[in-house]
Amino acid sequence: MRLLIDGHNLIGQMPDISLADPDDEAKLVTQLRRYAARTGHRLTVIFDGGLPGGPSGELSGGKVQVVFAPAGRQADPLIIGRIRQVRDRSAWLVISSDHDIRDAAARHRVRTQRSEEFAAVLTSVQSHPAIGAADPRQVPPTEEEVEAWLREFGRR
Repeated sequence: MRLLIDGHNLIGQMPDISLADPDDEAKLVTQLRRYAARTGHRLTVIFDGGLPGGPSGELSGGKVQVVFAPAGRQADPLIIGRIRQVRDRSAWLVISSDHDIRDAAARHRVRTQRSEEFAAVLTSVQSHPAIGAADPRQVPPTEEEVEAWLREFGRR
């Protein structure tokens, strides 16, 4: 599954991250990486204006791509533009509580989840010792990984 996330909208719903924190984006990305490692999902998180704007090589990594809108601009138009480009609608989930973004997703038949609902999921992943572990060796394999291993070793 692919998730398209309205970054600052989600931070506003996180109980342990503040939009006033200068490291708010990095803190969210840390939690998103744990979630991606646990689920195998690919995530694209788009934040409002940053310098210089565009993909962040510093914060992106693994299954998490981080993009900043150009300085002084909001993420919403970028998110809506990406929604319009979605081909496999069943493979995507848009995370935002913003009405314009949710409306665009509905028009293009892409599923949505409110930021407050996804924040609860992230918080539960963070608080569970096996799921929120910083050591990636402690993250259980995904169903796809188990299936691949079973096929590789001839058990299925």
